[in-house]
Amino acid sequence: MSLEIVPARMHAAVYRGRPQLELEDVEVPTLGPGEILVRVEACGVCGTDLKKIAHALVEPPRIFGHETAGTIAAVGEGVTRWKTGNRVAVNHHVPCMKPECYFCRRKVYAQCPVYKKTGATAGFAPAGGGFAQYVRVMEWCAEHGTILIPDEISSEEAAFIEPLNTVLKGVMQARVQSGDTVLVVGQGPIGLLFTMLCVKLGARVIGSDLMPFRRQKSLELGASAAVDPSSGGGRADVEHAIKQLSEGRGADLAVIAVPSAAIIAETMDYLRPGGTVLLFAHTRLDDLTRVDAGAVCMLEKSLIGSYSSDIDLQQEAADLIFSRQIDVRCLISDRVPLADIQHAIDVAGRPRENSLKVIVIP
Repeated sequence: MSLEIVPARMHAAVYRGRPQLELEDVEVPTLGPGEILVRVEACGVCGTDLKKIAHALVEPPRIFGHETAGTIAAVGEGVTRWKTGNRVAVNHHVPCMKPECYFCRRKVYAQCPVYKKTGATAGFAPAGGGFAQYVRVMEWCAEHGTILIPDEISSEEAAFIEPLNTVLKGVMQARVQSGDTVLVVGQGPIGLLFTMLCVKLGARVIGSDLMPFRRQKSLELGASAAVDPSSGGGRADVEHAIKQLSEGRGADLAVIAVPSAAIIAETMDYLRPGGTVLLFAHTRLDDLTRVDAGAVCMLEKSLIGSYSSDIDLQQEAADLIFSRQIDVRCLISDRVPLADIQHAIDVAGRPRENSLKVIVIP
């Protein structure tokens, strides 16, 4: 074990089954062989954690937070890749990558049984642990899911590696090409990452959002148009923008980056024949909707989903952030101390004008 002195106890935001998180004094996790202890310096608030809190989707107690970056404070027995003082970003889900794994052989990593195990915890049932002062990273994630942060990159920026990985995976699955017309529904932090990546690939993007600030940000980040789906024109405005950019064909791709099943059918109407709708924010099972089967068959429209990260894209996502080809600094609107965790959850869960990404600073 490392000889660096680590406190015996720490502050953590604990989910106890109520919509509010409670700041508690808990034990700092003890390391096993191959594990590392990271002193958390930044952790983004993710929509999946908000859903788990708001809808009681997991059993308490838990310490959430999985968009985590910080400094290694201690290393477990046998760790050779890392040393104390290294600044790292942590991915809490890593597949087994074994040739006998049916899903890993097919690169459907998010369905691998090992991937489904959360490999980072600050105590209790593993749930990411980034909403705490220290997080224990288990052996398989310490070895394969942890990225060294360059000196010139802040921990706040590095905390975007995991969410950018998930967006990059979605863009790859949707096969975005230069010249495509892409509708991105929702211009929150994730929707804006989709906008930035699609623009980088040469696509023409229409950003759709209810909030003027987010529509303006979409344009600043390269979108060709930004529309308000709830305005007087509503659907007609969206259709007009798409037709203007697609020579009347319809969208090649529509990304739904908001957790609404009700808009799926309408969004499929915006597609050209052979176009694709990508579901990204629908992370609750039994979230039912109606789909025009004729449009899927006769018009060859596709409805696909993309969930979580891809280990094969981890370094590419990191490089995009480290090179600032995807400059995430402009997406951070709120930096909130751990002591004010409930404020962070409230702002992220009920966005206000000018709010985008909320970062918790333990």
